[in-house]
Amino acid sequence: MRKIIVSVFLVLACASLAPAHFGQILPSDDIVTPDENRTVTLTVRFAHPFEQGLMDMEPPAQFGALAAGKAMTDLPPLETRAKDGKRFHVADVKLNRPGDYVFFVEPKPYWEPTEDKFIVHYAKVIVQAFGLEEGWDALAGLPIEIRPLTRPYGLWTGNVFTGQVMKNGQPLPGAEIEISYENEGGAVKAPAEAYTIQVVQADENGVFSYAMPRAGWWGFAALAESDKQLKDPDGVMKPVEIGGVLWVRTRDMQ
Repeated sequence: MRKIIVSVFLVLACASLAPAHFGQILPSDDIVTPDENRTVTLTVRFAHPFEQGLMDMEPPAQFGALAAGKAMTDLPPLETRAKDGKRFHVADVKLNRPGDYVFFVEPKPYWEPTEDKFIVHYAKVIVQAFGLEEGWDALAGLPIEIRPLTRPYGLWTGNVFTGQVMKNGQPLPGAEIEISYENEGGAVKAPAEAYTIQVVQADENGVFSYAMPRAGWWGFAALAESDKQLKDPDGVMKPVEIGGVLWVRTRDMQ
């Protein structure tokens, strides 16, 4: 009996220490000026950002964008690439008009056996083009997403970002938000596991805030359980974790 209890404890401990999954859609730049190349490269992947662990990602179910609040109809298809056998996806998008571009992606459900559930992270990022600040707070109509209340670009290191979690178009009270840093090159060493993911809770209106302490890309993942379940590989109905993920970038003052 003692061996069984110890085994269960170890399984639970390993699950709790597992790196957090984050859907990502990262642009080559978050602000494009008129005198620069008008093409932005978007990289779509599923990863452990802080640990720099890439996970295999099937071609997404949907890749879309809003330009100044209106749906784009001329997006190029995502191109699938691989690194160490793990698939990710890339698209070069030409920006044809001034304004804010809201890019988003809907992945196919990912079965995570260690957590006994499916994961679907709807990732989103905003790119500002040619000086016109229009449409950065537009909702993409995803089942869950973060509506930025702070302009999501032009942010200095240390700025406070505020967002509102929306589920099915309505604020989600008390939503849990996991926050991760895209730790390029593993430059930041965490003194303990808890430092790899920051956690905040939204208020009764779904609103949360967080001050970003380092330059780079930060991912905010608002998590909830879907109203639907899916069959696991054994045909058993399992819960689905949905996440509205928003990526923003900070820069140091020089």
